[in-house]
Amino acid sequence: MAIINRRLKGAIIAATLCFTVVVIGCSSSPSDEQKRQLDDMKSEISSLEQQVSAKEKDKADLEKQVAEKNGKLKECVADQNTVKSSAK
Repeated sequence: MAIINRRLKGAIIAATLCFTVVVIGCSSSPSDEQKRQLDDMKSEISSLEQQVSAKEKDKADLEKQVAEKNGKLKECVADQNTVKSSAK
């Protein structure tokens, strides 16, 4: 019977400690400073995402220009080869 009482007391103490840790951990809310920092980080993330989007658009435009210039270059090389073969 004494063993059961010790185990029961131990279980009650352990349960109380666990409950206290959970309540203390869950009940703390972020401070005003932490909320401000979070809002600042969110706005910075939004700004950076907009910058990334703009840079991706710029990259796509540049890739399109490169493709157009490569096409013109191929035409010039083909014309040059035609002229060379005609001159022979």
